[in-house]
Amino acid sequence: MTTPGLPARLPAVLAVTRARVRVEFLVFIRERISVVFTFFFPVLLLIVIGAIFHGQRLPGDVDLAQYFVAGMIGAGLFGVSFQNVAIAIPIERDIGTLKRLAGTPMPRSAYFLGKMAMVAFVALAQNVLLLGIGSAFFGLRLPDTADRWLTYLWVIALGIASCTLLGIAASGFVRNGRTAPAVMSPIAIVLQFISGVYFVFATMPTWMQTVAAIFPLKWIAQGMRSVFLPDGYQSQEPAGSWELDRVALVLAAWCVLGFVVAVRTFRWRGRTDD
Repeated sequence: MTTPGLPARLPAVLAVTRARVRVEFLVFIRERISVVFTFFFPVLLLIVIGAIFHGQRLPGDVDLAQYFVAGMIGAGLFGVSFQNVAIAIPIERDIGTLKRLAGTPMPRSAYFLGKMAMVAFVALAQNVLLLGIGSAFFGLRLPDTADRWLTYLWVIALGIASCTLLGIAASGFVRNGRTAPAVMSPIAIVLQFISGVYFVFATMPTWMQTVAAIFPLKWIAQGMRSVFLPDGYQSQEPAGSWELDRVALVLAAWCVLGFVVAVRTFRWRGRTDD
């Protein structure tokens, strides 16, 4: 309650954001099914696929399992950000969480910053687990230069930002929380299959490569390959190089596009509340 005659004082954005991060994290870990499929599913896939293909070699003397580790890191990031966010927001809208938040003095930016911070935390924790398993069991070579670590960090940062914004934007097109998993999960699965996560990207049909190149996951996976695979393997990429400048450009473009679309489509209330 505010003192009569004094203007209402909104809480500082950073303080509210910290509170939102805590809420987002608690909501995430309490949903055990979400934790399993969002956090551990890429890990389980890595163990299964890595065990099947471990020892098979690609050109450039690259273990096929190492190739999949790089892809699964990208797929895990995509699942935590785009898929999880695009499903969670319609559910929160249905149960009235967003409507209640919109009616509080909370700066609305704090909600989105909290969501993005939660995604970043979960994605980084998942990455640590994937890197540990890849290094211990599938011969994954961790970056050995500052340049590679820097590439790893900016690909992760742009990947989280672009895919989270894309997930927020996509949530505006979902009618309700019940249909969100049925709409978003197939999209995420198809993009994983055509983006070089489960198959060697260069061996896929040209038209499929072209479609995949529109979306961020293909570029995240390619950026991760540049970090974890030998430089000699880049000659096997469709363009004959890692194209890191294009990776940065495409992911940055998706950040801008995702933000613009999210601003136009995001709804705090369900259609029946409008």
